[in-house]
Amino acid sequence: MATNNNYMLKVTDAKLPDIQKALEQAGIKVRSIVEVFKEEAVETRK
Repeated sequence: MATNNNYMLKVTDAKLPDIQKALEQAGIKVRSIVEVFKEEAVETRK
């Protein structure tokens, strides 16, 4: 029996089609991807 799961994923410099493609290549069936929040990444200096 299949189950439906919801996850939140945080990524840097990735586009939705790239994320979906990577998940499907890993054998994960993607039902939908929703962008919830987008912000400019702050780079840390060392």
